[in-house]
Amino acid sequence: MEDKISVLLVTEGTYPFSQGGVSQWCDILMKRLTAVDYKVFSIVMDPFVTQKFDIGERNELIRVPLWGTEEPSEHLDTPFSSTYLAKQRTTDEVIQQMFIPLFLDLVGELLTEEKNSYVFAETIVALYDFFVQYDYKVCFKSELTWRAYRSYLLELEKEAQFFRAEPDIYCTLQSLGWIYRFFNIINTPVPKTTITHASAASFCGLPCVVSKLKYGTPFLLTEHGIYLREQYLSLSKRGYPSFLNTFLIRMIQSVTDLCYEFADQISPVCAYNMRWEKRLTDRHERIQVIYNGVDHTLFSNMQDVAHDSPTVITVARVDPIKDLQSLQRAALIVKQHIPNVQFLIYGSISVPEYYDECLALNEKLGLQETVHFLGHTSDIVKAYESGDIVVQTSVSEAFPYSIVEAMFAGKPIVSTDVGGISEALGDHGILVTPGDVQGLAEGIIRLLEQPQLASEMANEARQRAMSMFTLEKNLEQYLKSYIKLALVRQVAETQTAEWRENVPSIEPFIEPENQYDEGRIRTEQLLAERGYALKDIGHIQLAIEHFEKAIQLTRHPSIISILWTEISLLYMSLGDTVQAQRALMESQRIEERLHRRRQLQAAERAYALRDLKMYPQAIKLLEQALKEDPNQLAAPIFLLDLVELYSSVGQEEKAKEYLRKFEMIQYIMDFAG
Repeated sequence: MEDKISVLLVTEGTYPFSQGGVSQWCDILMKRLTAVDYKVFSIVMDPFVTQKFDIGERNELIRVPLWGTEEPSEHLDTPFSSTYLAKQRTTDEVIQQMFIPLFLDLVGELLTEEKNSYVFAETIVALYDFFVQYDYKVCFKSELTWRAYRSYLLELEKEAQFFRAEPDIYCTLQSLGWIYRFFNIINTPVPKTTITHASAASFCGLPCVVSKLKYGTPFLLTEHGIYLREQYLSLSKRGYPSFLNTFLIRMIQSVTDLCYEFADQISPVCAYNMRWEKRLTDRHERIQVIYNGVDHTLFSNMQDVAHDSPTVITVARVDPIKDLQSLQRAALIVKQHIPNVQFLIYGSISVPEYYDECLALNEKLGLQETVHFLGHTSDIVKAYESGDIVVQTSVSEAFPYSIVEAMFAGKPIVSTDVGGISEALGDHGILVTPGDVQGLAEGIIRLLEQPQLASEMANEARQRAMSMFTLEKNLEQYLKSYIKLALVRQVAETQTAEWRENVPSIEPFIEPENQYDEGRIRTEQLLAERGYALKDIGHIQLAIEHFEKAIQLTRHPSIISILWTEISLLYMSLGDTVQAQRALMESQRIEERLHRRRQLQAAERAYALRDLKMYPQAIKLLEQALKEDPNQLAAPIFLLDLVELYSSVGQEEKAKEYLRKFEMIQYIMDFAG
């Protein structure tokens, strides 16, 4: 492992260009984990946004704007000569023969309901490599690309696979424009780091998948909210035609599935999110909750300030999702019981139109002297000191910092029961249904009129926060996750290197790191495609020749095995059983090597995980290695190790089952010997 862990932290629309909970989380990692060097890969809407956070001298920033650029590569530190030469290389022939097949593979995966994350990942990496040599804009703006895309959509319409009516020009242009803008992410070089870390299961996961497939970089995914759920919720407000709604959600689903499939660790910020993730991925052993942490020392010197009037505070940005209008309506009810009550709202304005609606509602309800919008505050302690109780009215949340901060501040809390808020509070706050104005008002009145109850709730909530949600605990869990993933990678790399030295016969199947011969791979594809075409029209001997040439070029053993099987079947159709048997034996030989290779890889990872005391994951991989052993030579060793592992996790029945299998194999071997 390197002397210092390096992490590619990928953000989307947040750090370091926007305020909010996710940005606050990123900034804490960057500033407090001094044992880690970060490269921030920040995906932003346009290049003109202002940087809100200083990332520090030891860290690097890569800014990737999706809109607002004439040239997609404007954000790159690329010499003009390189851009010029890339444009010159991107001829119509290159676009037709090399780009469009990859582009249509991408479109096909985005539009299909049956997602295949592995096909999607291979396509993404192939496009990433393609754009190292060729120009992104020239490819997408080509008339050839437009015609191919339009024809593809029309074919889908004929087959009734996607929509009932033919998409109009607007929908076709808009959907192609989305692909062009969003996938500019893979037109940006991904630096090598020890770990990649995405802040959402969204487009910011694309660089992480590229890095994993190209460099073997472990991928950590943190989810503050559930990106796919949030997009579903927002679709109805966008007003797009049905085609674009369907297109957008299927594209997002493809990206989300990709992140879940390739992440080595998925860390939601609360167990509430974990329930969604368990529905969206079947690899539940990779899910590990890491709660958001707050620096409790910030609140250690809080003053017990006496207020002229009973005061309710809310810390939330002005956004429809925060449902501040329910708070205003509740304030009207509270005011009828406590006439001098004050409501203070701290938070930046993220949706100006909603802010205008809130001001208009304030005037309509006569609350101008009761409810006050105070904007963003940089002194959060003073904000909490200014109130008697804290209220949160969101209709959707993950695990909001404002709730945990209020707990550390020793303030009683009334909140809507959404996301992980009940998980944070436990029984030490008042929870109401989202949009329940009457319930919200009753909770506020109860705490303001019963100071003893309010004090007890506040003290219990603070003790809970101290035991579960400190910043130190949060940082320790992330550092441990980084180290664990880095160690697993190191063990795998070391053992694989030793294995390569000791098994030279398998060396031809291993792709050297970073090797990419674009022309060779494309030629291999063309030869295989022509082979199948020749086979379909009855030119058997020519088909065999094309398949054999493709075998000479490819380095992928699974493809080689398939092609040898095709050749065997073709020779059988010609009546040449000798050649058919030879080709079949080649296919079987390669399949056996693949089995050995998969077995060794599974066993290596299993033993590395066992050494890290990650027993459930080690068991799963060791059982996989046992299934992959074609000759059962290693079976006794694997069985004994499984007995030990199942005993370690207290599953004695499974341990006994594998012990019986071991004894049976030993008996057979002793009898045969």
